[in-house]
Amino acid sequence: MVRVFSLAVTLLVLMSGPMFAQRPNIILILSDDMGYSDIGCYGSEIKTPVLDGLARNGLRFTQFYNTGRCCPTRASLLTGLYPHQTGIGHMVADRGVEGYRGELNGSCATIAEVLQPEGYATYCVGKWHVTGKTFPKAEADKFNWPLQRGFDRYYGIINGASSLWDPNSLTRDNEPITIRNDDGYQPTEPYHFTDAVSDNAVKFINEHPDDKPFFMYVAYTAAHWPMHARVRDIEKYEGVYDGGYQGIRQARYEKMKALGVISKKAELSPLIGEWANVEDQEWEAACMEVYAAMVDQMDQGIGRIVEALRQEGKLDNTLVMFMQDNGGCAEAGGRKTSGERKLRAAKPTLPVVSDDLQHYQASAPLQTRDGYPVRRGHVMPGPADTYIGYGRNWANVSNTPFREYKHYVHEGGISTPLVVHWPMGFQSKDELRSEPSHLVDLMATCLDVANVAYPKKRGDVVLTPLEGASLRPVFQGQQLDRKMLFFEHEGNRALRMGDWKLVAKGRHGQDDVKWELFNISNDRSELHDLSAIEPERFKSMQSLWKEKATSVHALPWPQSKKAKSKPKKTRQKK
Repeated sequence: MVRVFSLAVTLLVLMSGPMFAQRPNIILILSDDMGYSDIGCYGSEIKTPVLDGLARNGLRFTQFYNTGRCCPTRASLLTGLYPHQTGIGHMVADRGVEGYRGELNGSCATIAEVLQPEGYATYCVGKWHVTGKTFPKAEADKFNWPLQRGFDRYYGIINGASSLWDPNSLTRDNEPITIRNDDGYQPTEPYHFTDAVSDNAVKFINEHPDDKPFFMYVAYTAAHWPMHARVRDIEKYEGVYDGGYQGIRQARYEKMKALGVISKKAELSPLIGEWANVEDQEWEAACMEVYAAMVDQMDQGIGRIVEALRQEGKLDNTLVMFMQDNGGCAEAGGRKTSGERKLRAAKPTLPVVSDDLQHYQASAPLQTRDGYPVRRGHVMPGPADTYIGYGRNWANVSNTPFREYKHYVHEGGISTPLVVHWPMGFQSKDELRSEPSHLVDLMATCLDVANVAYPKKRGDVVLTPLEGASLRPVFQGQQLDRKMLFFEHEGNRALRMGDWKLVAKGRHGQDDVKWELFNISNDRSELHDLSAIEPERFKSMQSLWKEKATSVHALPWPQSKKAKSKPKKTRQKK
């Protein structure tokens, strides 16, 4: 009897192992143009109760990295490679060399392309932005659209920045649509892309059959400019930012130390922007109010996704991971363009446009679909006829306590929260993980939890081996055996080895740059250059960066954009 009981226990233990466990669903959630401190559980005053709850019942990574820009980050997330290895070392324009062709190449596979033939349903919702073929002239031009890269279903925009009230390049599955002619989604209130992303993710979850697991990639455009939000969400933050940059930044800094997402000895980098020098403080505060509303609205949508999982009985065995594509954005985003400061013109000044699919081919259109001129510059943000960003000074607040912004590979440009929730995958709750890790690790992690091997070939094409490592051991509190993490974007470059980080600002084609060396464990804000104190390490890491840059096709540098030659004017003889 004892022997039978012992055998039963042994079988139970064996069957609880990964080979016998039900394969989890996987949801990767990516936000756009947000800083490390912009959600509540990483220090923000912005209301993000859903993400905070996922963190409270899961894990927060404190040294997780993106690539510093939207297109490269998406390429890296989807493939487990450095972006240059996929062909998207910059953006989606062909710059003439292997690492910068502007399209996902054939030597990489997306997570969806690997999981789909292994029995996973695959869904993509939101911003795609890894192809230059936004408005294809032929079906063949869709070779890098979501369905052609392994996804069963898709709803979102193929390009990058777009109006959230009426997005351009809007697509369902493989067909362009508009907000007025999409039979697959009928919102209950005026259309907003953030809500549409959330609602279509819920739709795919509710329609998903129970006989197979699914992988879902949810890519919001919040909080990328243009700043578009619903009035009810903007009103929540009325007056919150009237005191300016310093008070909010200092409050975040103190909260972050208390939460443990930065070290208690972390220093606050210099403040950018003096509130006393802002001419129109009401307008400047309003910009941050709308930005906060966009983040809030996204969190509400993630809440609907979580609730759909719960209602379907899938939440406990779904690995949910939330992260950001780059740091806060210092781009002007239409702020400097002249424009009248009024809520709306009395009547349309341009012809009304109906459901023309071609209407919104420009990222910043001249008019709304109902004919109102789109206003940029010094105008109150939020409505559909505005198109501006929140500016460099607020981006400095978003990136508290770090230096620099989107585009750069200092900590402010590449540091992102990573919130991980998976009740059946690990027992830890409300814990921090300080292991340095990167977007290249996500493919390996997804395949690990799905018990799927990364293929050596896709068809007859040999695939580039993965750069990343599975984070599953880190979920359990273990460390990774990793030599380095590599960064390059637009000539900005960095190398992370253990606690040491080599970093420089530069531009493509520039080989002579001012490198800096920091000990990240003591100086995460990169304020104390140790290159003179550690000359051998400094020199060695520069050599290693160049070696790695060559191997992943960050070098050779892309061709510079050639100025269009103008025809010479010839004088006519009198």
